[in-house]
Amino acid sequence: MSKNKVFGAHEWADKTANCINGCKHDCKYCYSKSMAIRFKRKTPKNWKNEEIREQQLNKKFGKHSGSYMYPSSHDIHPDNLDENIKFLNNLLISGNQILIVSKPHLICIKTICKKFIKYKKQILFRFTIGSADSEVLKFWEPGAPDFEERLKCLKFAYDKGFETSISCEPMLDDKIYMVIDKVLSFTTDAVWLGKANFLLGRLKMNGHKDKKSIKKAEELIKWQSDENIIPLYNKYKDNPKIKWKESIKKVVGLDLLTVRGLDI
Repeated sequence: MSKNKVFGAHEWADKTANCINGCKHDCKYCYSKSMAIRFKRKTPKNWKNEEIREQQLNKKFGKHSGSYMYPSSHDIHPDNLDENIKFLNNLLISGNQILIVSKPHLICIKTICKKFIKYKKQILFRFTIGSADSEVLKFWEPGAPDFEERLKCLKFAYDKGFETSISCEPMLDDKIYMVIDKVLSFTTDAVWLGKANFLLGRLKMNGHKDKKSIKKAEELIKWQSDENIIPLYNKYKDNPKIKWKESIKKVVGLDLLTVRGLDI
């Protein structure tokens, strides 16, 4: 067994999959954007201009013993829905377990649920909702849906009998309890809480060096200081539906995973 600590996407799934370079949602804190810029695959300005990876889109998958997180470096929205449906179909027809992670658009979730209703036992949705305030979401995630639409997606998937979960990573304000209160009843699996990692560095890499972005980032970092994270943990530590990302586990003394994909 590897003793390397597991973090990021691999806390949730042991494999990731993608079929698009770039992302229209263009979140300011995006890790994938910062990596694409760092290795000169994209620039801050053209990251939101998506490019379909045809070779990946047409790839045939075998049955994997673990699970796939899809997507991990782009998102699903109405303009690329057809490509995402094709890619998901290629994964699902081989019997793979898929964690679908998205800042969801209702038309997309309705289409996915309808198209893959017979594969519902292979799908776990994980909708990213870092704040219950749509203005906060709009600032950090300018191309993504507002809170109300994301909540509608959660309720729709839940009502259709799909397994559902929430990612509050990163938490985007100090009122994450408002998200938890709204989503918990429609969550079959778990609500994950996590800090904004390497926020200032990623903002600058992604081209957001303006005073407003830096000020809001510094405010968010202050909110997520240890002295505020510990009471948050104490508030929810006995709730079996609340789970903690590596960034919080390190603060409160929980063991870090050493095996990919355990989703615990």
